[in-house]
Amino acid sequence: MLRIASFWIATAVGLAFSSTVSAQADFVRDIEPVFHERCYTCHGPSVQMNGLRLDSRDAALKGGYAGPVIIPGNSTASRLIERVSSAKEAFRMPPAGEPLSGSQIAALRTWIDNGAEWPERAQAPQFSEQQKKGHWSFRPVQRPDAPAVRNESWVRNPIDRFVLAKLEAEKVTPAPEADRITLARRASFDLTGLPPAPEEVDRLLADSSPAAYENLIDRLLRSPHYGERQAIPWLDAARYADSDGYERDPIRPHAWRWRQWVIEALNKDMPFDQFTIEQIAGDLLPDATVEQRVATGFLRNGVKNREAGVKNEEKRFEEVIDRLSTVSANWMGLTVGCAQCHDHKYDPISQKEFYQFYAVFNNAVERDIPAPTPGQAGPYLRAYPRYRAAREKILAGNGIYALQAEFQRKLLQAMENPGVNTDWDFQLTEWRAAHDRADWWLLAEPEELTEFESDELIDFFLQRTGPDVAKDKELLEKVKAVQKELAALQETLPDFARAYAMIERDEQQATHIALRGDWRSPGVEVRPGALAVLPEFKPEEKPARLAFAEWLVRQDNPLTARVAVNRMWQELFGAGIVRSSNDFGTQGEKPSHPDLLDWLASEFVRSGWSRKHMLRLIVTSAAYRQASQARPELRERDPENRWLSRQNRLRLPGELIRDSALSASGLLYPAIGGKSVRPPQPEGVSELGYSKKTWDADTGPERYRRGLYIFFQRTTPYPMLINFDAPATLTAVVRRERSNTPLQALNLLNDPVFEEAAQALAVRVVQEKVASAERLERMFRLCLSRPPDPAERDRITTFFEQQRTILKDDPGAQAKIAPFVPPGEERLTMAAWTGVARGLMNLDEFVNRE
Repeated sequence: MLRIASFWIATAVGLAFSSTVSAQADFVRDIEPVFHERCYTCHGPSVQMNGLRLDSRDAALKGGYAGPVIIPGNSTASRLIERVSSAKEAFRMPPAGEPLSGSQIAALRTWIDNGAEWPERAQAPQFSEQQKKGHWSFRPVQRPDAPAVRNESWVRNPIDRFVLAKLEAEKVTPAPEADRITLARRASFDLTGLPPAPEEVDRLLADSSPAAYENLIDRLLRSPHYGERQAIPWLDAARYADSDGYERDPIRPHAWRWRQWVIEALNKDMPFDQFTIEQIAGDLLPDATVEQRVATGFLRNGVKNREAGVKNEEKRFEEVIDRLSTVSANWMGLTVGCAQCHDHKYDPISQKEFYQFYAVFNNAVERDIPAPTPGQAGPYLRAYPRYRAAREKILAGNGIYALQAEFQRKLLQAMENPGVNTDWDFQLTEWRAAHDRADWWLLAEPEELTEFESDELIDFFLQRTGPDVAKDKELLEKVKAVQKELAALQETLPDFARAYAMIERDEQQATHIALRGDWRSPGVEVRPGALAVLPEFKPEEKPARLAFAEWLVRQDNPLTARVAVNRMWQELFGAGIVRSSNDFGTQGEKPSHPDLLDWLASEFVRSGWSRKHMLRLIVTSAAYRQASQARPELRERDPENRWLSRQNRLRLPGELIRDSALSASGLLYPAIGGKSVRPPQPEGVSELGYSKKTWDADTGPERYRRGLYIFFQRTTPYPMLINFDAPATLTAVVRRERSNTPLQALNLLNDPVFEEAAQALAVRVVQEKVASAERLERMFRLCLSRPPDPAERDRITTFFEQQRTILKDDPGAQAKIAPFVPPGEERLTMAAWTGVARGLMNLDEFVNRE
């Protein structure tokens, strides 16, 4: 009954409030609020629920499982009227909100009695030229003049004029500037992701020059940790992970190589237009370098279905859609994915344009490339000839080449004759699931394959063997022995990084509109293209993917610069000038300061697309420097601080909370780049995944690397990061949520990383300072960048003595809390200081940036 009710609600609300009940396209749009938005995304104008369809008069009048709800010409017998006019609470439709008025019910009766006019087929939404060009984000970026303001003394750069003009219009004064310690901590977290060292704070406090704060900002922008901090939101948006996803979720051992490219590009302040082009089409640049090809790993970060039963055509279709949706979200701020099945309901994006966009990426295919990092090539090349000779000897001496050739021949037979031999059909599906471009790989001539790709054919055979070898026990044991021997030999070869990159097919792949978004229903063929509402895109001049990347960063493209500076603002203020940073379309929020957004976008382009220039401009503004204390007098007028009358207090991302604990304690291993690491995590988490593999925590310095480098397994992600709102990386995420849950407090109290950090912090301050008062001040400054006030000093001194009293007669607890005791110290004292350290690391002030 509830299923049928969904339709009745929709029909009642839709017909009652539609301006013209005979215009079915409007009708569908009107009933949308009753349906979950995802239904429309999947099914388009032909809204279907439980057998009911509203895109066709005949289908709608047939009704669902319980029969018709509308009988044309007879409103009395129509169940729609019975339900909307009923006085029974549980029976009347709609079930929520106010019942329909008498005039609305009368309108429904008249419409039904007059034959329930309804167009035979739904028409796609039509957008006028005004709708297409009139929306603020589709208009060209114009550089506005900075407005005049009354309080000139507050202005530090043009940004402040735009902010202050709005405040003065609302008769609001800005918040006072935050103190220097707060500013040092705020800027350090925002630009490098680490708390400022006490020495850095002292340097700022001692600098009496007018440019003291600006000098601090310049030092932070030069820090090698800058690229690590700025990479975190970009990795979220790029859906980066160290595994493929889906049930099997195999690892991606070389995913980190693209992450390293991002960090290095940000540290070098690579112009954003170049940053864009290289990630989308670096392989198509003239004489593309290895690093430019590594950059295209951006397109390979999405989830990858490795299930043996998946159809390759369907898998690739979904992957291309993921790529174009991710590019759209990152650079255009548009929900183009809504047009996969039908014309976009709200934005001027047709289904044809969606598949023209799809065609831009349809010719790109995966290929792994050698991509050694500095220092790797020499040792590898010295060892490689010896390794190669030994490998050849093992394979040739055991007849593996012949066995593998027969294995490959049987796979090709299964490809050509599916269903003839189900055992080999299964082997073929396993090969296809495990490899990108699997059929090409099997069919390619030997000279078309790299040495790595040829080796992979052999290694796959050694792992799977196939049904023929499996039946010969002696031969099977021989093959397994060879596999073990080769694995041991591989261990002798020094590291040599590889990267997941993209290349363009030699032949042009045809692209068709997928009718209703179904890859199995090809419609008319389309050529690469973009959106008509945006500047003209001409892919004929060069490869479409490269032309599209360059089109994104053309000066006349109104979206890219706006979207980019809005995300920068979001990271520095907690919310963008456009709060819906993932949606610059007609359903997104309007900018709170539209002129400021355009001024920033134009300045970004003028600066040569320099991120560091823009970040320096923002963080040196008076608007950014404001104190973050809430203003009760504005609670009702501006509850979300959209006027920017103060800074925002922000909970740090999970990675930065962990980094802060490691930094304060002295445990942080500050190496930049490299492979992902496995710090301790609760037992049993990784065993929840498909492979049931245990999490082997690192025991060396890698254990204490920054949170950015933590190995991220999609099906069993690192719990601490998830508890603190890191995204699941299944799709592009351009703004993290900030929640407040008990699990976060438990993490900070009980996580092994934070226990170790507290122990190390106690050891650090005890070794550095002799007197207890000095130790407390040092611990405060390491954790909070400031000394304790008298009340805090008294409270913590009392707490310290309480810890000593509690632990005095429990040497076992002392040993657990303080496993290391520096020379000249007693374990009880170390345990008490460890308790103080844990308390400071659980303070609200520790996990928030003011």
